Amino acid sequence: MATTRSFRTAPLTVALLCWLASGAAAQDAAIDEIDEAVDRYAGQIIELRQRIHQNPELGNREFDTAALVAEHLRELDFDEVTVDVAHTGVVGILRGGLPGDVVAVRADMDALPVTEDTSYPFASTVRTEYLGQQVGVMHACGHDVHTAVQLGVASVLASMRDRIPGTIKFIFQPAEEGPPPGEEGGADLMVQEGVLEDPRPSAVFGLHTLASMEVGRLGFRPGPMLAAVDHFKIQVTGRQAHGAYPHLSIDPIVMASQIVTAFQTIRSRNLSPLEPSVVTVGLMQGGTRFNIIPADVWMEGTVRTYDPDARDTIERRMNEILAGITTAGGGSYELEYDRGSPATINDTELTAQMAPTLERVVGAEQVEIVEPVMGGEDFSFFANEVPGFFFRLGMVRPGTESGGHHTPTFQADDASVPVGIRAISNLLMDYLISKQ
Repeated sequence: MATTRSFRTAPLTVALLCWLASGAAAQDAAIDEIDEAVDRYAGQIIELRQRIHQNPELGNREFDTAALVAEHLRELDFDEVTVDVAHTGVVGILRGGLPGDVVAVRADMDALPVTEDTSYPFASTVRTEYLGQQVGVMHACGHDVHTAVQLGVASVLASMRDRIPGTIKFIFQPAEEGPPPGEEGGADLMVQEGVLEDPRPSAVFGLHTLASMEVGRLGFRPGPMLAAVDHFKIQVTGRQAHGAYPHLSIDPIVMASQIVTAFQTIRSRNLSPLEPSVVTVGLMQGGTRFNIIPADVWMEGTVRTYDPDARDTIERRMNEILAGITTAGGGSYELEYDRGSPATINDTELTAQMAPTLERVVGAEQVEIVEPVMGGEDFSFFANEVPGFFFRLGMVRPGTESGGHHTPTFQADDASVPVGIRAISNLLMDYLISKQ
């Protein structure tokens, strides 16, 4: 028996060792080829990044950006290039020369209604109309870098397609910052339109710049990483009267003030102190003159959570607080509560598998576990469908500073682009090789 067991095990062990050796050899060859290709294409892709930055477009209006992306993918002879996905999205399919799995990678393309105040020679001077107002338009969150990085990955991997064991789906997404009022858009609409089908990937990857992280560093976190994002609108209705005769009014300003204060008790008294959440009233409007008590007050704000039960609790308590205060004050209210993107949660198994790739690309000492934040990311719609891995890209040149995300002085350094290309290219190849 012992002899037979040994006889049968030996060939399997040899086969396994040969398979592991061939996989390691393939990985080593891919690493060298990726490095050479990144160096070869970096200059061209940085020029594209500057062009995208100088010509920003708001969500669902990324017409020129989408055309640039589609043209680049066609020049690389992608197997399929589909445009007008979820309004202005672009999806490219790159089939490798070897059989294998399917993996997806996503970059967002939209800019923000922010007037740029940077020293870039390629700073945006674009202006457009947004919500009835003339505004500046700026890539104030790094989506120009994200798009450029993914274009660079497309160039790198197209140059070595014969050695890619599988298929890569490149998703260029519009409206990550949210579509204009009254429109659908973003990752949610892309998923609804079937972007993750035909072929369906077994995993999806993405990155985002981080204004507090230096170029050359990468960050990630297993599990929860970015919060769910909800948007609420409230109208508090009272009765108008002269400011000198408040007893004749039903004062919506007093009721709205009490509501803002009471909302803060949801976080402090209705949820566990260990459960992260935010309830913010960011807009409050009412009245036309100093001596008139108005009939209505308008309020808007955001709720950020990680736990679905906490999300439900906050919405329920908001309704209860609004009903109680307006009833006591003799008024009424209307609440419109819009649930946006869910929390972005990295798949723990996929994260454990891919973290060593990030460490290999930039060095273990340059990779950090980042803290979860209450900002949101609609990458979560993709990661809710298939396992996802989302990480942070350092973007600030050492010794310099950048303004925060969504501010006029936000500056992502060009040097971050080749780092991102190298990281994503290696992640995709390592993943496909591991699935063989």
